[in-house]
Amino acid sequence: MSFRREKFAPKGGPDGGDGGRGGDVVLKVAQNITSLIEFQYNQKFIAKNGEQGLGRKKTGKSAPRLVIKVPPGTMVWDDDSGELLADLTEDGETVRVAKGGQGGLGNVHFKTSTRQTPRIAELGEPGEDRNLRLELRLIADVGLVGLPNAGKSTLLAASTRATPKIADYPFTTLEPNLGVVQIGGRSGPTFVMADIPGLIEGAAEGTGLGHDFLRHISRTAVIIHVLDASGGLEGRDPMVDFEIIDNELRSYDPELAKRPMLVALNKADLTEAQERIPELERVLQARGLRTFRISAATGVGVPALLEATEATVREAREQTPVEPKPQERRRYTLDEGSERAFTVERTGDDSFLVRGIAIERLTRMTNFDQLDSTERYQRVLDRSGIAAELERQGVEPGDTVTIAGMDMAWGEEFEQPDYAPRRTAHERRYGPESDEEELGDEVIDVEEDNGEDDEFGRYEVYDLDEEDFDSEEDEDDFDDDDEDE
Repeated sequence: MSFRREKFAPKGGPDGGDGGRGGDVVLKVAQNITSLIEFQYNQKFIAKNGEQGLGRKKTGKSAPRLVIKVPPGTMVWDDDSGELLADLTEDGETVRVAKGGQGGLGNVHFKTSTRQTPRIAELGEPGEDRNLRLELRLIADVGLVGLPNAGKSTLLAASTRATPKIADYPFTTLEPNLGVVQIGGRSGPTFVMADIPGLIEGAAEGTGLGHDFLRHISRTAVIIHVLDASGGLEGRDPMVDFEIIDNELRSYDPELAKRPMLVALNKADLTEAQERIPELERVLQARGLRTFRISAATGVGVPALLEATEATVREAREQTPVEPKPQERRRYTLDEGSERAFTVERTGDDSFLVRGIAIERLTRMTNFDQLDSTERYQRVLDRSGIAAELERQGVEPGDTVTIAGMDMAWGEEFEQPDYAPRRTAHERRYGPESDEEELGDEVIDVEEDNGEDDEFGRYEVYDLDEEDFDSEEDEDDFDDDDEDE
């Protein structure tokens, strides 16, 4: 709130500028980020406020956007409603997850022919406040699944330049690893392969890190089931291992059962595996599955598996329709009247709740510390019909009316502040009027008008006698001197 006060323009009128917009919060995909580990330590992000408006109708500077970088494959959920807000997959893709509020209007907007000195200035609109849940699903063409220690990481290392941790004990891999497979040299086709950490029985129900691992498979076009054909050191039945993983995939997402699947019979160089592979091939091929004898450790059979995988990926991508991504929700209104619509609900014996886009925004932006702003808010309640609807539903003085989370007492009177009486120009220059007898050689306190804040200065007021002025003789002497010259 500001008023123009300049030389030769003592009554320039209001000139308060508008406030700047608050900053938006934006998520942006960065290709060099591979995990969401940063959000484990920093979970609260606040954009800057817009700067306040100044005098001479100067608009405040709007705040910049707060850009938060996330890895490709990040899914953004509203944690309160459970709604999917965005699925970010492309490098540089952005989505606005929280909108900054608009700046409040300065008092220059409230000047009328009958209100030439408005003491009304809006507050800035509060920005959106959201609780988000980020979920990372790796973007890969092929997913390697299987029980722990089946040889998935070894196969990934033999097929790509990835260097996953490999050891002779279960659960060596704790995080998914990605690698790029290139067929036929530099000019050949490529696809991305992901090593999904070892699944166990009950993973679909959340046993172990089941959901953390299984969610990465949902984006893959082809699944390679890596099966330890030797049965491992425990002498397990490979078909039982196959059924465990297959059931977990179906339980987690029935759509995964429709994905193309290749079965890699790993560790074919071992004697135990060579004895079981013929029976495994017969049973699996009877189900319509393609099987490949491989040894990830020695590389035997791996090129044939990769070539078949590339062809399957190409066919799957051609047949899979492109799913539309969730778009940012927009609020559309038929006309201006729909935005001003409101509802009044009685929530108790002495409490009411008012909802509406326009009235809630006005409530948040009204400065109730200013009397003129409060009177303007009351006029809006009367003219919009909200006051009439509340009275129709039986509101009484003292009842609580809640609008935009703010509780207000209905019928509460606002006291008029005690303003100092308006002074004349003579009083502002020479001080308060008083009798001539009282104006002697004394010092009195007067109020200095600086246009905004009242401060008290001290002026000395003297009684001027005739001898303080030049006499006629002095004037004649001055004239004679002019004639001599």
